[in-house]
Amino acid sequence: MEADDVEMSTVTNGPVVELDEMKKRLKDMEDEAAALREMQAKVEKEMGSVQDPAADAATQANKEEVDSRSVFVGNVDYACTPEEVQQHFQACGTVNRVTIRTNKFGQPKGYAYVEFLEPEAVQEAILLNESELHGRQLKVTAKRTNVPGMKLFRARRPNPYMGFRGRALYPPPPFFFPPYGYGKVPRYRAPMRYNPYF
Repeated sequence: MEADDVEMSTVTNGPVVELDEMKKRLKDMEDEAAALREMQAKVEKEMGSVQDPAADAATQANKEEVDSRSVFVGNVDYACTPEEVQQHFQACGTVNRVTIRTNKFGQPKGYAYVEFLEPEAVQEAILLNESELHGRQLKVTAKRTNVPGMKLFRARRPNPYMGFRGRALYPPPPFFFPPYGYGKVPRYRAPMRYNPYF
């Protein structure tokens, strides 16, 4: 009788012990996940990636303030250096920064931004519109502030030969009329020779 009692207790205690072990493992995993969340929040706080709306508004106001002291300079020579652009605009006021934009290969795009220390220098710089630098006429305008989420779309000229969703309605006319008829090309045949490699 006692052997049966021992067998019953091991049978009933077996699943209970497994359940306790699973609960313990689950608690350990939850504790580890909470520790990871704390570390992630700490790192994000240090990196500054999590910002509140007040900080976003402050950075936007800072951008607008910097843009009010900056000008856009177009038609800049590709061989022009930031120091030369700074010397060109030095008479307008104290130049804080000159940025010549480049493409992904590091070649200049042909325009620059000049940031001044005082906002009054922008009006003086606009007077240098159509002045020459490296033999090219510069286009100087006040820098505009980009509005987040707004993109400027270029108006494309419609193609008269394209239909709905880019499908061609009819082929474009030829630019010249070939003497052999439309789409026909004269054939020149090479003399037949034996070539073992082809």
